[in-house]
Amino acid sequence: MTDQMEPVDEQTQYKRKIDNTLARFSAAHDELEAEESERRARKERFAARIEHTRTKLQAVVTSKIGGRASAVKADGNADGDTGERADADADQEDESRADDRSGEHADEGEPARTRLQEKKKRKNDRARLASKTLAIVAAALVFLATGAMWGAKTWFDSKFNQIAALDENSAHIMPGQLGDENFIILGSDTREGAEAEENVGTASEVGGARSDTLMVAHVPEDRSRAVVVSFPRDLEITRPACERWDSSSGRYGEVIPAAEQVKINTAFSVGGPKCVTKVVQELTGMKINHFVGIDFHGFKGMVDAVGGVRVQIDEPIVDQTLGKVVTETGNVKLEGDQALNYVRARKVYSDPTFSDYGRMQRQQKFLSALLDRTLSSDVLFDTGKLSNFIDAFTRSTFGEGIGVDQMLTLAQSMRGFDAGKVEFLTVPTVGEANERGNEVLLEQDSQALFDAIIDNTPLPGEEKPADESSTGEQASSEEQQAVEQPASASAP
Repeated sequence: MTDQMEPVDEQTQYKRKIDNTLARFSAAHDELEAEESERRARKERFAARIEHTRTKLQAVVTSKIGGRASAVKADGNADGDTGERADADADQEDESRADDRSGEHADEGEPARTRLQEKKKRKNDRARLASKTLAIVAAALVFLATGAMWGAKTWFDSKFNQIAALDENSAHIMPGQLGDENFIILGSDTREGAEAEENVGTASEVGGARSDTLMVAHVPEDRSRAVVVSFPRDLEITRPACERWDSSSGRYGEVIPAAEQVKINTAFSVGGPKCVTKVVQELTGMKINHFVGIDFHGFKGMVDAVGGVRVQIDEPIVDQTLGKVVTETGNVKLEGDQALNYVRARKVYSDPTFSDYGRMQRQQKFLSALLDRTLSSDVLFDTGKLSNFIDAFTRSTFGEGIGVDQMLTLAQSMRGFDAGKVEFLTVPTVGEANERGNEVLLEQDSQALFDAIIDNTPLPGEEKPADESSTGEQASSEEQQAVEQPASASAP
């Protein structure tokens, strides 16, 4: 250090600046050291207080578990006598909160938690609560959606006009057929609700109801194919004894005796759906488990509801009774009355048969096209069209074993006429009317057809699938080799 009284030159001033700087650094170092010592002391005191609190909390838990509350109290007084009352007062609030939290777990024998553990627990509890809430909300939404769909399905099912029609215990039903779905599809010519422009007459002019269209649709258990067989309305049958049916009320009455050599469409006019089912099961051996009846007026409403149906027309449709039905050719869109007349026209000049056979083919073709249209995205995703179609369908249908599920099975199976996804046939007949004006059934051919349908084997005239043919050929070859091998083995 320099003497402050000596002359001050530049070198002395420089030394003094250095000395002052060192002195300030030394003082600052001492202050920092003192502050660090104070922090360590506070930290130690804080740790001691936490340990003290933890000890007390453990004592509280122990007292609640072991029933030694008085001993803990006395121990608390002893702690006060040691001069730590100030620390106890400082920790009183924390102790009471910890005591409450410890009490939640005391009965379970769990140890008291630190503040960090409690904070982590609260966070986990909130996460679990959020997860449970989300799961409950999701379950509620699924339940509501399922309930809504179930409610809508129940509502639609309730709209169908249920009329007794089935006879599933008939002795004429062939064994097996488990899982098969067999539908009778009947088109009624009732004039109830008919309009003048339909040109079908009124209920007062043409009373009662007959089956102008009669089909049996078969969908096997494996849903591998669908076969639809039409019956001519003039097919000659022996009608069994049936209960008389009132088409206006849908009720059955007294039993009508059996009748021979009558047209098949009289079964419906006399005995209603029950009698039709009896006749079909006797003719086919099939177990009918669904009956769907549709009237003409409702059919027109269904076509209009989906905005019309397109059908391939090769030649103009001109009927002897109905006149010009369809004059255009090509892919023609049919609506309302025109569509109704298309499926009703029986004596079409361009039809080589000029009979009911041509009409049955047109009916099959149009029905498949209608189902294609109904199941198209243009209808399924248009709530207005779909709702109108369902409303028209349920208002005009009647029968038994029908509902949303059954109708979807039928619709999905019968669509795709042009694509060959479903086989449409006509029951084998002689092809010419007899002296009574009736079509005569070829019984052996008919039995072969329905046996193949029931057994789900190739239909008469169908070739066996390639895999079955190759399998059969391979089996024959193996048998031939088995016969030849012993002969070659015995040769010298």
